[in-house]
Amino acid sequence: MKDILTSFTEIINGVAVLIDPDKMNSHQKLLSLIEKCEEALIDYFFIGGSTVKKTDFENVMNFIKSNTSIPVVIFPGSNNQISEQANAMLYLSLLSGRNPDYLIGLHVQSVEEIHQKNIEVIPTAYLLIDGGTNSSVAYVSQTTPIPRTQVSIARKTSMAGKFQGKKVIYLDAGSGARFSVPPVMIEEVSKLELPLIIGGGIKSINQINQIHKSGAHIVVIGNHIENDLSFLEEIKKYKTRSKNQEVL
Repeated sequence: MKDILTSFTEIINGVAVLIDPDKMNSHQKLLSLIEKCEEALIDYFFIGGSTVKKTDFENVMNFIKSNTSIPVVIFPGSNNQISEQANAMLYLSLLSGRNPDYLIGLHVQSVEEIHQKNIEVIPTAYLLIDGGTNSSVAYVSQTTPIPRTQVSIARKTSMAGKFQGKKVIYLDAGSGARFSVPPVMIEEVSKLELPLIIGGGIKSINQINQIHKSGAHIVVIGNHIENDLSFLEEIKKYKTRSKNQEVL
């Protein structure tokens, strides 16, 4: 298997499903979700959450890796969410905020453990964008999201991340957001020519399609699938159409 960063760079119309171990810790539910995601041609599982216990994280991670070949990427909500069972780890720096713990402090605390594990680490510029709600990430990190109208701030912050050496940009409106990241913001940030991941507030195929057309490599769906597993059937149709268009 190629490394995950390379796959991020090459993927077209990618879709990832975000699993929060706090909300999805039943093996029966997980197995049903895995099977439906495989049928839906999902490209990645992202695993993580803002308030997850280490034991819950490890249990969910081990179960998923034992039951699917879909690549698993850690989307850490804290410095104890580390596992070499994963294919890769997004090494997030919360650049939209000014909390030193989420810029570098927690990284220093966990770096030795990460270094000792056989896992691909992907330096990621992580930006919270206002999605119309007070997201759990904003609350836990005690940071303020970038206003959705401030495209220039998002672009400059992402550019600073690129110049710092980040390999991926992740714009996140937060779990349960009322609004997803605006297309105009995605278009501007995509011009930086780094793999671009968009998450939060995505509830329809039209949104997914618009986000991809605006320049995103990967769209992350979490809360909506937790509430409506049948949405994966719509994603399957979308992914099938996308693959057919790639062939043409």
